Amino acid sequence: MQRKIRMGMVGGGPGAFIGGVHRAAARLDGLIDVVCGAFSQDPAKSKAMAGELFLPESRCYANYEEMFKAEKALPAGERMDFVTIATPNVSHFAIAMQALDNGFHVLCEKPMTYTLDEALKLRQRVRETGLLFCLMHNYSAYPMVRQARLFCTGGELGTIRKIVAQYDLGWLAAPNAGKQALWRCDPRYSGACACIGDIGTHAAHLAEYITGLEITHVCADLATFVEGRKLDDDGSVLLRFNSGARGIIEACEVASGEENQFKIRVYGETGSIEWSQMEPENLIRRANDEPMRIYRRSWAGMDPSLNVWCRLPAGHPEGFIEGFANIYTDFARAIDAHRAGKDYTPSYPNEDDGVRGMAFIETVLKSHQNDQKWTPMAPC
Repeated sequence: MQRKIRMGMVGGGPGAFIGGVHRAAARLDGLIDVVCGAFSQDPAKSKAMAGELFLPESRCYANYEEMFKAEKALPAGERMDFVTIATPNVSHFAIAMQALDNGFHVLCEKPMTYTLDEALKLRQRVRETGLLFCLMHNYSAYPMVRQARLFCTGGELGTIRKIVAQYDLGWLAAPNAGKQALWRCDPRYSGACACIGDIGTHAAHLAEYITGLEITHVCADLATFVEGRKLDDDGSVLLRFNSGARGIIEACEVASGEENQFKIRVYGETGSIEWSQMEPENLIRRANDEPMRIYRRSWAGMDPSLNVWCRLPAGHPEGFIEGFANIYTDFARAIDAHRAGKDYTPSYPNEDDGVRGMAFIETVLKSHQNDQKWTPMAPC
């Protein structure tokens, strides 16, 4: 790379948990600088955030419209290269479309948009502009998740028969779960689903990513346990895949006592694998005719090609931040190649993954609302 890639940010201001994660991860490998932002709808909060990041006041903007206009007017050697969108779901589409229209690459929090129709339009705009779009599904960038994918797609487990994904949190068990819960449980900002949109999409994406299969049909049952809440806080989804494999997604945000219990198990005809987000350095492999094996990051058995996504020797834990960082570093390299007109094959989730995520949300909701046992995935 000839220089660092310059990042702007919309959202992620004071009190926003995920904004700090994005900024820390983006800068972890030294390839990206945060150069500007419209961090909050409250100008005072936005300026406070810019001050914490030591940004000049001239690069702290009142809104994203102002930011895109001003950054575009700067010399090529100063303006941002891409924008990170870390706002409530309802605004993803408008921000991303305007960024693309002004010539900026986009990295967006999931889910991609507010509706599937928006996602389809956004994907079309990405293709028309030739710019890059990255969707932040950070779990797909953990080294041992990528090892799991190699096992599955390389035939190490034989034909895949069943995928079981479990994602349980307890943070929404109480009616007053704090500021971060307010917009996620409000259909005006979150979209058609809360639990399924927030964590169910992670499970669906990882099920497809690890196996290389695609979900074709769902049978869903959603629930809202906290009185007065307008969106789901629990969901159970049966899955059918294009290979004939079957699956289950169990997602719950009112599982009292759970922290961030995300597990996925894949069963093939000759063996199975299991990965847990709370023990991300381990990948468990089982078979009927041999002892259980535990593969460790940066240790014997891990594919050498995955070392590029590791920073520390074995035994020095890596996890959540590093997963984000792997996607940011991959995106930075893709942007650098795009600038130079060179070929680069990225591994980060893109606009196609975003469309599939929105199709999954809308199909789950449709399935829940009707009496038909199986609901085909929405066209995407």
